[in-house]
Amino acid sequence: MTIRAVVWDVDDTLFDYTSADREGMRAHLTTEGLLAGWESPEAALVRWREITDRQWARFSAGEVSFEDQRRDRVRVFLETELTDAQADDWFRRYRTHYEAVWTLFPDVLPALDALAAGYRHAVLSNSSLHVQDHKLRTLGVHDRFEAVLCAAELGVSKPAAGAFLAACEALELAPHQVAYVGDHPEIDGRGAADAGLLSVWIDRHGPAAAPFIAPATRADAPAGAHRIASLAELPAILRADTRFGAPSTFR
Repeated sequence: MTIRAVVWDVDDTLFDYTSADREGMRAHLTTEGLLAGWESPEAALVRWREITDRQWARFSAGEVSFEDQRRDRVRVFLETELTDAQADDWFRRYRTHYEAVWTLFPDVLPALDALAAGYRHAVLSNSSLHVQDHKLRTLGVHDRFEAVLCAAELGVSKPAAGAFLAACEALELAPHQVAYVGDHPEIDGRGAADAGLLSVWIDRHGPAAAPFIAPATRADAPAGAHRIASLAELPAILRADTRFGAPSTFR
């Protein structure tokens, strides 16, 4: 079957979210004078990521709004009762440090250039359009994508099939004509495969991942997903489109 479009995840797929979150939070906690209360900066960062994952799961399940999951991340991390305005202010100060270290992975622009002529491109993220639109523009790649879809506006988030099918509908293509590239084996890899897309899981970390990488990202590739270590491997997979049963390309 011929793949006509590639739909991309953003965080930790195109954008080095983990590094930006780590370095941005380290700078923020230093500025706020909060590191002294932790055994090490790494311990604080691990806790921040754990809370982020837990609150994001609540948002994905429809239990809280996008804004409230952010506020609750701050409240749980600080173990302090805060008003919405206070939590928003704290997160806004963190975001200043976070955005200062935004960067694309080095294999992103070469991959987008290599695929520009042969494929249409879109984004599907479990974030909000306000966040990801700003991020893609800041990183200089927004114009590479003809559609940017996000869970907060769609009302459905990955790994639900409806999220992936919404991206296909936006492109007016059938699922078997679309590839999805993401960094999470279950949310992206299994979710896209189950929805009928060509699923590509990019695992940049492998078994030697640092401790602040969520354990789920160090799992085995789910059935139906191609596992790659670099986007340089993507063109060959799109041309072959062997779907299910293909061996992993991960070294």
